[in-house]
Amino acid sequence: MLYAAGLLAALGIAPLGAAVTIVSLTPSVASPQPLGTTVTWTVKATDSSPDNVVFQFSAGPSGTTPALVSDFNIGTLSAGTWTAQPFIWTTIAGEGNYIIQVIAKDFATGETAMKSAIFRLETRVSTGAAAVHRTNNPLVALFSSPSCAAGSTMRVAFFTGTATPNYTTWGHCNPPLSMNFYVAGMLPTTTYSMYAQTATGGAVTNGTTLSFTTGSLPARVPGGFFPTFTVKTAAPPTDPNPMLLWSFTKIIIPVATDLSGNIVWYYANGAGTLLTRPVGGGTMLTIQNGNSWDSSNKFQQMLREIDLAGNTLHETNTGVVANQLVALGAADATPCGQIAHPQVGDGCLNDFHHEAIRLPNGSTALMAHIEKLFPPGTQGSKGTEPVDVLSEMVIVLDTNWQVTWYYDAFNELDIARTAPLGETCSAGSSDCPTNLFLSTQCNDWTHANTVDYVAAPSSQNPDSGNFLVSMRNQDQVISIKYNNGAGSCAPPPAASCIHWYLGPPDNLPVLRNSFSFNNITNDPWPWFSHQHDVTFVSSGIPFTIHGLTGPLLTIFDNGNTRYSSTSLGLGSNCGPSDCNSRGMALIMDDRNLSVTPVLLEDLGTPSTALGAAQLLSNGDYFFQTGIPSTQAIEIKPTTSVLGSQVMNVGTVDYSYRGWQMPNLYNPPVL
Repeated sequence: MLYAAGLLAALGIAPLGAAVTIVSLTPSVASPQPLGTTVTWTVKATDSSPDNVVFQFSAGPSGTTPALVSDFNIGTLSAGTWTAQPFIWTTIAGEGNYIIQVIAKDFATGETAMKSAIFRLETRVSTGAAAVHRTNNPLVALFSSPSCAAGSTMRVAFFTGTATPNYTTWGHCNPPLSMNFYVAGMLPTTTYSMYAQTATGGAVTNGTTLSFTTGSLPARVPGGFFPTFTVKTAAPPTDPNPMLLWSFTKIIIPVATDLSGNIVWYYANGAGTLLTRPVGGGTMLTIQNGNSWDSSNKFQQMLREIDLAGNTLHETNTGVVANQLVALGAADATPCGQIAHPQVGDGCLNDFHHEAIRLPNGSTALMAHIEKLFPPGTQGSKGTEPVDVLSEMVIVLDTNWQVTWYYDAFNELDIARTAPLGETCSAGSSDCPTNLFLSTQCNDWTHANTVDYVAAPSSQNPDSGNFLVSMRNQDQVISIKYNNGAGSCAPPPAASCIHWYLGPPDNLPVLRNSFSFNNITNDPWPWFSHQHDVTFVSSGIPFTIHGLTGPLLTIFDNGNTRYSSTSLGLGSNCGPSDCNSRGMALIMDDRNLSVTPVLLEDLGTPSTALGAAQLLSNGDYFFQTGIPSTQAIEIKPTTSVLGSQVMNVGTVDYSYRGWQMPNLYNPPVL
């Protein structure tokens, strides 16, 4: 098995030797090429042992230590030769020689081989003048400018007609290298003006204005056609957040539009992409389909950070993450495909799901599905068969995308506390893994969908340095003691990972709810249920609203449990005001352990799954409904806990999560 080397090392047993040899490392085009050229590298290797061979790729300027780009992933074997999955590489960091390095590894024996090559990229600046070029995305331009003085910064302004310019992120000047920017957020078949803007000290200088005309949208994208949009309520013309970013799940591509539903950016690589979070500076964290170490399951196996031109900047996969977790002592993290005969007590890591976020220190937190077999009778099951239960791990990767910390829900949550609505998970449907331990169905116990990091200082928020995790199928939000990486998540009673629980009361075993709800509206069901996108506004810094002060939580309240026949007893008589999903904002009183609504808004439609919530820079709220009707809605607070819709853009395609933003370079602060 691929994780055998770690087990042998733990037992103090030296593995047998093997001879791994890299036969070739070949680029798709000859060096040199202009900056931004896509180069596909093909690697072939041999191994004297019959074990699997995995490949890791790094790249960087010549003379430096190359940075990890794509971590160890399985190759394919044919006629005694292993071929790595294609390594697709490009950069606009600056002209010069780059080193491309590959490591081939027999994970059973630990034997490795390394090979490197030099590839030269040439400047796109000619005769000392700025230039703008097309990319593979018709809505994205590559702007190249001559170098600027050390200590200065540069960005690109772009606009149509006499409109107010939009801007890329500032970049630090690094003479004598040229400055290069991907410019994105533009309408199709539209002419834009662009110029470089250089800041030196307090002085800002504008460069020569260039013209660029975007291309047309392709007729279709992999998986289907582009979504179409309907404006139900037109946004104010001066809205400070004029862009919508959608994470579509029906066609599985990210798309950005203006507030009129016109597409201004998209990413489509044909692999199926779930956008989890935009990152400041113009990159995005995504979960994608692809080949990992378990070749039978290609669904949600890859974690990739992409730039606005669609290039992969970092990549890891379930196989290497699982092996790193096993090495850290995670009992439930063995790759699922490597357990041939599952027994009660076995746990495994199946796929990535729902969430990946960038932490302030550059680390990345994400979630992975884990499943575990329990004895017959667990969670009220009937029969004599073991019970397959699905939950998750929260995992932290460092800046080199190596596992440093994890939280295993099976270690602390009480398995006797069933999901209030008893959800099950059918293999390959919705967000359920393609392959399950025993059959085509398991208990979808927690179905977490959000991880939020609390960056506020401890003097302002007692959850400083911790994670919030929204567990949809439990109707609960929990605070996990991450403590900026120093938190302990050893199984109880050695330690407790959970700081508090937040959620509605119920009649299920092991009720844990640390907070009461200050029901100022006398709502028959004030709490959220089956919620999405639970986040502290501004990373948990206290707000003062309606005379209340404390950390502010925004929540999309799907309401499944609230309007089920087992909650209010409404059943088929459920009226619109009872069955609609709600936008919520709650002020937390940590001293008295209570929450009070400052917004509790009926969104006019039921949304049984998906959803987003956000406080905007102008004090309005943004909510996105999901299934069966996806609507991007801006709410202006009016009186008490109510508001009015000032923008509503809808589509028949489903979007998992969405954001209302000023542009693609400045996402909301978590």
